[in-house]
Amino acid sequence: MRHAHPVETVRAAEAALMARLPEGTLMQRAAAGLAATCARLLTRRRGRVYGSRVVVLAGSGDNGGDALYAGAALARRGARVTAVLLAAEKAHLGGLAALRAARGRVTAEQDVGLADFSRADLVLDGIVGIGGRGGLRPGAVPYARAERPGIVVAVDLPSGVDADTGEVPGAALRADVTVCFGTYKPGLLVDPGASYAGVVQLVGIGLELPEAGVTALQHADVAALLPVPGTESDKYRRGVVGVAAGSATYPGAALLAVAGALHGGAGAVRYVGAAAEEVVRRFPETLVTEGGPAGAGRVQAWVVGPGGGEGARQALTEALASDVPVLVDADGLTELGRLGPDALAGRTAPTLLTPHTGEAARLLAGAGGGT
Repeated sequence: MRHAHPVETVRAAEAALMARLPEGTLMQRAAAGLAATCARLLTRRRGRVYGSRVVVLAGSGDNGGDALYAGAALARRGARVTAVLLAAEKAHLGGLAALRAARGRVTAEQDVGLADFSRADLVLDGIVGIGGRGGLRPGAVPYARAERPGIVVAVDLPSGVDADTGEVPGAALRADVTVCFGTYKPGLLVDPGASYAGVVQLVGIGLELPEAGVTALQHADVAALLPVPGTESDKYRRGVVGVAAGSATYPGAALLAVAGALHGGAGAVRYVGAAAEEVVRRFPETLVTEGGPAGAGRVQAWVVGPGGGEGARQALTEALASDVPVLVDADGLTELGRLGPDALAGRTAPTLLTPHTGEAARLLAGAGGGT
């Protein structure tokens, strides 16, 4: 499970730790973890670090410092490192000194920087840190649009992504790998920011943090939640999932929903809908009932909506009137948006909504929350 903390909490934890450590220790920890990740990526890509072409895009402040120190570590291992300063007057002096001491090259000329960017084996994105707001500044936008044959590694967060919300208000530098320090940031776990982060790797730097306000399940976490059948298990003890999905126009939605329930470990699946013939032909073990959820017999949960077409509203209404958990998707969400929040009034069983962005906007509009 991934635990994420907002910027304000991270800043407070960093300040408390820095007060107990020698100056610069925290940055050295972060840079060491960042450099180790980059070395592994280069070795995987080229077989070695020595001779690799590395570009460090260094903005102002500590984020640029982390990148410069990591660049220095790679230069000491024989990489040809160029640091491109996007805010030369605010560049981290210690990081610059370390890179120069390791015989790295430094430039503030963006034409040179873009040329090196287009040839690099690896790019370290240290333009904007977790405190950045409002997207990339104009001087950094060309890097977000340039061709990139090499690996882009974001330092703590892809530049242009809001750390707390995952919003991308303008141009942003899309990463192949993001190395975050101390804890995950919420913007790395939710879209659209998550789609810019690539593979996210966490480097511990010793922060003492409160309980996370945002958590994200991973594959192993989901697997651990699924019940494991025992020797006395039968299909009814393992639970029956009711599926109200599909229509004459979209029979495939019914097949996919039933397949998901069967592969997810349900003991049995009870199907209602217009695609019964197709469902039984593909999954003959399915229990098929005519009519809607209200007359389908006992189930332990309902899935309602995918490809439901004209029958989606009735199926949704009947499923929500039951006392079992209901998952609402696709056409069911459209109907729920039309019915409004009152459709869920009085329900005590769990109700799970699975909207994509457009469906979420319609639901919020129906609830009076705007888009």
